[in-house]
Amino acid sequence: MTSTTATLTLKDILTRLTTEGELYEKLPEQRVRCYACGHRCLIPEGRDGICKVRFNRGGVLYVPRGYIGTSLQLDPVEKKPFFHVLPGSQALSFGMLGCDYHCGYCQNWITSQAIRDPKAIARPNILSPEDIVRCALDYDAPIVTSTYNEPLITSEWAVEVFKVARAHGLKTSYVSNGNGTPEVLEYLRPWLDLYKVDLKGFDDKNYRKLGGQLQTVVDTIQLLVQKGFWVEIVTLIVPGFNDSDEELRAIARFLAGVSRDIPWHVTAFHPDYKMADRDWTPAKTLLHAVEIGKTEGLNFVYAGNVPGRVGTLENTYCPSCKTLLIERVGFEVLANRLGPDGTCPTCITRIPGVWS
Repeated sequence: MTSTTATLTLKDILTRLTTEGELYEKLPEQRVRCYACGHRCLIPEGRDGICKVRFNRGGVLYVPRGYIGTSLQLDPVEKKPFFHVLPGSQALSFGMLGCDYHCGYCQNWITSQAIRDPKAIARPNILSPEDIVRCALDYDAPIVTSTYNEPLITSEWAVEVFKVARAHGLKTSYVSNGNGTPEVLEYLRPWLDLYKVDLKGFDDKNYRKLGGQLQTVVDTIQLLVQKGFWVEIVTLIVPGFNDSDEELRAIARFLAGVSRDIPWHVTAFHPDYKMADRDWTPAKTLLHAVEIGKTEGLNFVYAGNVPGRVGTLENTYCPSCKTLLIERVGFEVLANRLGPDGTCPTCITRIPGVWS
């Protein structure tokens, strides 16, 4: 390493790994309006957006390209979590650096907060879309997933990767906070199949503490379903933050109003990052949240992050006849009794999802 490169900051390095964005509008006085996420940043010349990785230089919005923020990872699709997508399959996961939120309990903070937090030590690794997709093909992973940081803020790069993935017959997915815009969802729709949203609660004050707004996420979930993405929702239940009956019921009621067939995953918090001041979510809280979801009319509610401690609540059952269809422990599929077209073998009810 030369003395010049040795003195480069992470911000300097990432500034070089960019290209002109597509999700923006040029405005007078060399300002730009970014549409990649719900902040819709108005960025003056020489400044960054809230995410710190999209920036305006000379009236042009530059965005991340050409790297991943960690090594590539093969994950069970159930870990994303998608429980209604190709059960037992592997998802080739990649991410970049940066986020438009600053959640104190972030479990991927080393990548998502890499520019904001000097303790985050992730560094970019140069890879091409072809490199990423070749890895998926080599390991028979039928899904390529943008995850680990917030994929919305690097959507141009994701689309570049997904175009290659689609050309090889692979499915594509986002693991996202759901802080979207109509513009970015329209941009993604031709190339993105599956979308997992972290719905972090149903209290706008708490959402603002994390760096977002509840209404933006609510609007995004509704639009994702309208546009035909396959959508699954996760709520990490954090003790003392979003675990009240009222809030959990509000989430379940909202989701059931969008579609009773949206899978809702209620998962256990563990102490992490800046929120090490509270305990793991008790399993009984997850059991109660599942009961709330079912009472509000959701057909598929799952408890996660505590494998083997939530009874049958990791399994998928037919909502019509209650036949056990997919049996799981944690991220492992023990049995899959669905028909090849996603139908219940007992009553032939079509189970919503992506099964082939």
